[in-house]
Amino acid sequence: MKTRLTLMTLLLATLPFATVQAGGSCSTYGNTAYCSDGTSYSRYGNTTYGSDGSSYSRYGNTTYGNDGTSYSRYGNTTYGSDVSSYSRYGNTIYGNDGMSCSRYGNTLYCN
Repeated sequence: MKTRLTLMTLLLATLPFATVQAGGSCSTYGNTAYCSDGTSYSRYGNTTYGSDGSSYSRYGNTTYGNDGTSYSRYGNTTYGSDVSSYSRYGNTIYGNDGMSCSRYGNTLYCN
């Protein structure tokens, strides 16, 4: 099952969102993140475009997906309109679905 994670504070500020599969990873080079499932995400201005046709646009503390979801950040926690939430502590993000992702260098690893 894929889980959407906010990377705006964990990874690099250049990629606010990406989709990482449990057991997968995403590595960032410049304005593009390449994920182990073969998907890539590139940011131009305030919008990130996925090779899977997804896009996410950030306005203030809220990011809107072209699938109708939105994600709003308050402090170290991001809340999704799909009832997801993600909290950042140090270099790790914990999702309310039990998934966690940790950043090492330019790569995000999830389990």
